[in-house]
Amino acid sequence: MNEMGNRIARKRKDLGMTQSEFADQLNVTRQTVSRWEAGTVLPDIDKISDIADLLGVSCDYLLKDDVTEENETVNKGVSRLLRAAEGKKVRLNFFEDEADYDLFNTDCRIIAFEGGWMKVQALTKKGTIEKLIPVSSVLSMEIRQEDE
Repeated sequence: MNEMGNRIARKRKDLGMTQSEFADQLNVTRQTVSRWEAGTVLPDIDKISDIADLLGVSCDYLLKDDVTEENETVNKGVSRLLRAAEGKKVRLNFFEDEADYDLFNTDCRIIAFEGGWMKVQALTKKGTIEKLIPVSSVLSMEIRQEDE
């Protein structure tokens, strides 16, 4: 079992959920949850935020081996300036080596922050997408005017 699988299993059990109940809430099969917990496969990146929300932990807690339950509350923090942008329409500028081409020159909405990650939603040529991106990849953020 890998560390992420251990953490998912431990937190799920702490919440008194079966694999089937957990799977139902995430719209996956019980077998998928079993494979995550056994470490034979990792969850898709777009599921990490949903798993973290359901377990009441940060994405960092699931993704980083050096984040423990003891320092979990410390790593959950997001600055007040970033927190103020949650729910607002923004335009993100990325560091050159971490550019996100789906979000290049596109307005998006910040859905939530988890640890060092942000979940954003944007309308692109592909349709509406939701992405989980590391806050550290963002060079700057422009808060955009809401459409009337």
